[in-house]
Amino acid sequence: MTITDQPTEIRQGEELDPDRVEAFLQAELPGLEGPLSVRQFPRGFSNLTYLLSFKNRDLVLRRPPFGTKAKTAHDMGREYRILKALRPVFPYCPEPLVYTEDESVIGSPFYVMSRIEGLILRRDLPPGLELSPEQARDLFGKFLDVLVELHSLDYRKIGLDNFGKPEGFVRRQVEGWSKRYRAARTPDAPDFEEIMGWLAERMPADTDRPTLVHNDYRLDNLVIEPVAPFRIIGVLDWEMATIGDPLMDLGNTLAYWVQKDDPLEAHLLRNMPTHLDGAPTREELIHRYGEKTGRDTSRFDFYYCFGVFRLAVIAQQIYYRYYHGQTKDERFAALIHGVRVLEKTAQGIVGKK
Repeated sequence: MTITDQPTEIRQGEELDPDRVEAFLQAELPGLEGPLSVRQFPRGFSNLTYLLSFKNRDLVLRRPPFGTKAKTAHDMGREYRILKALRPVFPYCPEPLVYTEDESVIGSPFYVMSRIEGLILRRDLPPGLELSPEQARDLFGKFLDVLVELHSLDYRKIGLDNFGKPEGFVRRQVEGWSKRYRAARTPDAPDFEEIMGWLAERMPADTDRPTLVHNDYRLDNLVIEPVAPFRIIGVLDWEMATIGDPLMDLGNTLAYWVQKDDPLEAHLLRNMPTHLDGAPTREELIHRYGEKTGRDTSRFDFYYCFGVFRLAVIAQQIYYRYYHGQTKDERFAALIHGVRVLEKTAQGIVGKK
């Protein structure tokens, strides 16, 4: 039994034309030995990811969801450019190989990158894998350290100085995500107005040390060497990366962090094995981050509350599509319950201050 992440059959309606893809890649990447086999990685709710298997090499293709009209929301070229800039200085990135805007190949822009094969941790450990408390603490410590490493990069030196606008970053995030929530709210969803007001009133000033932020850094976007000591070998899904306040990045990350002593309803939302014996708490990770970066984390309640709110908005936007019959994917039906739990979590953060 393998514990590494494996693709499955392609979902109906999301098929690619293997002949067109193979012809394109044979022209761009000489030496590939066909025939091409295409399968799909089934996880995720946004950009689609496929495994392209040749006789002598495995590649990965990323494309926007079918039916996408807003190119800025699924900008394959932007994602490809950040990988090109990062790969020489941040070896956890997959190697980007080719990008095209020629929609005649698969119907949309797409890019192809090298495959990093390994373990991706999701809600629970896969059968056959166990982590001792010491191993769990070591792995999750490395998880935090790789984020610190990303935040320590000089984005100007690697040519990403025009990749984002750090001035006003926090304000744009709070106002933008608040606008998105109001637009996606359904009659059965909480209004979040108290939370949005609290965030608007407590926005910190712009950081004087902006960094590259991943904006979706979590365990199931990391690839891990599946043999102890479980080294992190890949960081995936860079579609939301930008330049901004790194504490916002950490807040978004810890919104996913359900620890062992959290309420039962929070554990129902858990999508990473952060409850294991030995796993650090959110407070321990915040302290470790502050020690390693020298940044002031004394007002981290704002960043954590924003991360929880942002996660609720993401869930609500997806649920909105289901509620209005824009998708029949039954995975989305239960997201409204997650939105309600996240509102309660945010209320708890606000109520402590």
